[in-house]
Amino acid sequence: AIALSAIDLHKAYGRGKGRFEAVRGVNLEIAAGEVLAFLGPNGAGKTTTIKMIAGLIRPDRGAVRISGLDPHRQPQALARVGAVLEGNRNLYWRLTAIENLEYFGVLRGMAAKTARRQGRELLAQFGLTDKATTPVQKLSRGMQQKLAIAVALVHQPRLLLLDEPTLGLDVEASQTVKGLVRTIAAQGCAILLTTHQLDVAEELSDRVAVIRQGQIVAMEPTQALIRQFAGNTYRLVLALGPDQRLEEALGPDRLGKLSYLGAQIHPDHLTYSGDAVDLYALLDCLKPLPIDSIHRHQPDLTEVFLTLVNTADDSATSLRR
Repeated sequence: AIALSAIDLHKAYGRGKGRFEAVRGVNLEIAAGEVLAFLGPNGAGKTTTIKMIAGLIRPDRGAVRISGLDPHRQPQALARVGAVLEGNRNLYWRLTAIENLEYFGVLRGMAAKTARRQGRELLAQFGLTDKATTPVQKLSRGMQQKLAIAVALVHQPRLLLLDEPTLGLDVEASQTVKGLVRTIAAQGCAILLTTHQLDVAEELSDRVAVIRQGQIVAMEPTQALIRQFAGNTYRLVLALGPDQRLEEALGPDRLGKLSYLGAQIHPDHLTYSGDAVDLYALLDCLKPLPIDSIHRHQPDLTEVFLTLVNTADDSATSLRR
């Protein structure tokens, strides 16, 4: 089932010469149980797109459907959306954990009794049962973030808008929150994840959409997108003695041959960029020196993202789907 469809969204601000197109023909689709990382530099149109999806601003052109409903014409569509914003804007600090869950549940149209029951179930699922009657301001940052996610889920939405879920958390709390995100998706909730922590996006997302200058420049399964940018650069590490330098181990004759073959010599390793078949000639030159490891360079999502947002429009267009 498709939880979110954003179709040909356009939004411009200003008039005349001051007119600025913030979003230009954005298309997004998220299935139930899928995590889509929506990435872009500041000013790329990401926030404007999210506001249109959330029903906060109307698109100039295009349409949004949340489980088939239009949030701009059918208010009941918004009952199918939960949101966790970056920062401390998701909870009332003087209320207890269970009071927050009940309050926001009622605000979303739930009966108070139902909201309280569902709230207690979420507190148990998130390991916060013993904090049910603790004021939010006395909870740790990690517990506050877990509670914010619980509050966003109390009315059982089909779509969760998740902004910077692990920002400012310590390692343990961050791992806990990431585990919760995986669990929520596994239970069938679609998640639109926005973050500048690209390692988090790479770890959690099924697909990635990158927006640049108001347009989607890439939308692919996360690992497939990363593989597109994998080059033919190899890193070779030799098993050297504790005080031995690589140049000394190779000697002048080998250094000359390796340079001729295109190898780059570094203090503790060498790199080679080229066809994998030609790598055998390089390995033959290294005999009989012991080799500790050979790795093909694998880019991460950060490298891919930086390449995409700094790529000229023509070459980026080829990556759109």
